[in-house]
Amino acid sequence: MMKNFRNISLLALLALGIWLYVKRRSPHKATNANEKVLEMFICANIKGIDPACTIDNHSCGEMAKVYEGLLTYHYLKRPYELTPNLAAAMPTVSDDQLVYTFQLKQGVKFHDNACFPGGKGRELVAEDFVYSIKRIADPKVQSTGFYLLDGRIKGLNEWREKYIDTPAAYHEPVEGLQAIDQYTLQFILTKPYPQFLYVLARHICFAVPQEAVQHYGPAFLNHPVGTGPFMLEEFKPQANTIVYHKHPNFRVKCFPTEASEAFKHLLADAGKQLPLVDKVVMHIIPEEHPRWLKFQKGQLDYIQIPKDEFAEAITPAKGLSTALQQKEVQLHHGPSLSTYFIAFNHLNPLFRDNLKLRRAMSLAYDRQALNELFYHGTSLVAQSIIPPGLAGYRPDYVNPYGTYDLARAKQLLAEAGYPGGKYLPTITLDTSNSTTHRQIAEHFARCMEKLGIKIEVITNPWPALLQKVHQSKSTMLYTMGWAAAYPDAEYMLHTLYGPNKNSGANGSNFDDAAYNVLYEQVRVMPDSPARTKLYEKMNQLAAEKVPLIYMVHRSDHVLHHRWLQNYVLSDFDYYGHEQYLNIDVDKKHTMQARF
Repeated sequence: MMKNFRNISLLALLALGIWLYVKRRSPHKATNANEKVLEMFICANIKGIDPACTIDNHSCGEMAKVYEGLLTYHYLKRPYELTPNLAAAMPTVSDDQLVYTFQLKQGVKFHDNACFPGGKGRELVAEDFVYSIKRIADPKVQSTGFYLLDGRIKGLNEWREKYIDTPAAYHEPVEGLQAIDQYTLQFILTKPYPQFLYVLARHICFAVPQEAVQHYGPAFLNHPVGTGPFMLEEFKPQANTIVYHKHPNFRVKCFPTEASEAFKHLLADAGKQLPLVDKVVMHIIPEEHPRWLKFQKGQLDYIQIPKDEFAEAITPAKGLSTALQQKEVQLHHGPSLSTYFIAFNHLNPLFRDNLKLRRAMSLAYDRQALNELFYHGTSLVAQSIIPPGLAGYRPDYVNPYGTYDLARAKQLLAEAGYPGGKYLPTITLDTSNSTTHRQIAEHFARCMEKLGIKIEVITNPWPALLQKVHQSKSTMLYTMGWAAAYPDAEYMLHTLYGPNKNSGANGSNFDDAAYNVLYEQVRVMPDSPARTKLYEKMNQLAAEKVPLIYMVHRSDHVLHHRWLQNYVLSDFDYYGHEQYLNIDVDKKHTMQARF
């Protein structure tokens, strides 16, 4: 009898083990056959989901599922067009361009959460935006996005300065930031700010409830509470997935009923309540090959084509491979508003005062080989900071220090005082810990070796790399990409503005008097041919002073399975675009059965 009991126990344990294994293997399957689950990926770990405390696009994409701002971008219009989000309409603006008045939508509810009485989310009011923007300015918060509002809102900097050494008094009024009544919000600027509406669409200006910040304290970044289309009970930094559920009390917001000509075929869901899916599962997969395998098995709905799989996916004629066509995979491709570069840390005296050294290293870098090795020749070798598609980019401009010329590089290195690399220390290059980023860094190291310069590549988890850059901590060189957060070259140019150093924007700590004067001139100018001319001048100066070693402007190549509907290629897909996507569940089940 004891033997039978042991056998039964063993069978029970075996059954339990099988159940747990299956559960681990399929933890995010739909709970019913008709549930719409969006399976996506994020290619880097993030440190948390707090609008005030991060600026990278990986984190912004997660925040925009949960939080919202006054404005956003129309999903189906190009050129990009701002549209009301939590605002009831676009603002009224005074003739002098200094006073912006918004009316808020009524009846918008925060997610149900333990921070509220009875756990029920309350209504959003204008005071929530006043609090959220003061929080960005609070020196104790150490927001990486304050530079976007620095000196812009009347009285905000003075409020900030009062609380450098003491806890901020959020009840104290700020002249330029007022809740006129429950649903009326007013900003008074110190001077014209042509990009102000773009900034209000940015994640730093998303509405955050004070109750949540106070309830969770330092853990708030792991307990996001917003008004957005999806909600997240808790963010777990070490988890392999982030699972969002549809906000059951989401306000009335419908799929667009208008579209640019190129997107009119995507209006089948026009007028339907958003979001269109029940759940979003973000798989955290830093390495490209595992992402590709999951996509091939139908376990990811879309993917950027990895470099090592490009030849398998795309034909020499730049079309989709026969194998993928047979799987009814869809291809989207186009240039992105982004620039990838290697930055010199100008706090390091080795680089700060030695222009010839920077120019020598730039000339010794073979960007065309980089493009062929890692981007299959589909990207554009970058001449400076502004990418194609933005005013200020000149297709005919050639950076005199952006072409591969090893002989000239050696001459400049000798003139800099380091003939053949002599007397130079080993230079460290920090990069992300993905395989591709490491390989790109190693390619740079091989180029510098030909110049006589020894480069030590240091890989970092993404949050650690950002922390090093933002704190100017121990970096000499680092790799980074900068994507336009709004469709204005000013956003690219402010990354080299001296006063923005150590703020989250100017991580290179470049500080050039001539450049700063030009930036201070253009930052208050409305869009005009005169401003574009100054953008061009700044872009050329940013090339020839070599604060960065420019790499490429990338082109995006995205694949998605046919069951994923309403996908559009966008430079601003980190603005909560998941709410517009749809899943044809029957087609997904049928097609997955073939994989």
